[in-house]
Amino acid sequence: MGIFEKRRYRNFLLYVNDFNEEDPTTWKGLDPNKSTMREVYAHFKLDSNTADFTGHAFGLHRDDEYLNEPCLDTLQRIKLYSESLARYGKSPYLYPMYGLGELPQGFARLSAIYGGTYMLDKPIEGFVYDDNGAVCGVTSGGETAKCKMVVCDPTYVPDKVKKTGQVVRAICIMNHPVPKTCKDNASGASCQIIIPQNQVGRKSDIYIAAVSNAHLVCTKGYTVAFVSTTVETSNPEAELQAGLDLLGPIEQKFVSVTDIFEPIDDGSKSKVYISSSYDATTHFETTCSDILQLWKAMTGSSFDFTRVQKDLDMADSN
Repeated sequence: MGIFEKRRYRNFLLYVNDFNEEDPTTWKGLDPNKSTMREVYAHFKLDSNTADFTGHAFGLHRDDEYLNEPCLDTLQRIKLYSESLARYGKSPYLYPMYGLGELPQGFARLSAIYGGTYMLDKPIEGFVYDDNGAVCGVTSGGETAKCKMVVCDPTYVPDKVKKTGQVVRAICIMNHPVPKTCKDNASGASCQIIIPQNQVGRKSDIYIAAVSNAHLVCTKGYTVAFVSTTVETSNPEAELQAGLDLLGPIEQKFVSVTDIFEPIDDGSKSKVYISSSYDATTHFETTCSDILQLWKAMTGSSFDFTRVQKDLDMADSN
């Protein structure tokens, strides 16, 4: 980024920082509900490369369709990134110690507090439906547990989902951090890298996430990196090459290709609420959005985050 582009980008970031949806004086003549993000970039005279990493690395958009949509959503995404970075320090992202397995474990504990029962290694044989087509039970081991609704992933109900694509992933074990991502190449670093689609002549971004002993997911001196993208060709592994090239020497690599499924309806009739398969992203933004959509479909209202904040404040006071 040249000196003049830096100045223009600074003006853009100041605009985003000061932007307030409720205060038209901060809009600078750009209506957030009408002006597209393409028009915003043009207003600040930003070049295409700057727009690429802004929309894909800050805004976490998976394609360029956002350029022709009202800019409000993207501006809010960039503000969230900036506010998260200011709050947490070196990174806007949070990652659980001991790996992602801690997330379901935390859910299980919280579920138990509220009277839930967690059953592991329990094969599901099928669902039971009433005369109206609504689920009323889950059968396992010849026994049926009664229920009012079921929440599951696509693997449990292949007749209620459709395939929308594939994702190729590589899990890479290295004895060094990702080059040029941490000071003095010190061990214990973590990073997330998003390669915008236009930079590598693709229709989908390439995602890289690296964690290490700092998160207690591997032994000292090693790094575990994940590289993923949406499959576009008949040679999926080759599509990861631009990301793999950034990792340096790789001790061991495990590559897999998985199908992506989405529910064919919202579950309002069957009361079977189905999540979408994990996509190629490594930041879980789309997963969080999917969860919120499931909650709204199940309850009929959006999730109220203020209740969570009240619970956190109460826990802090105790």
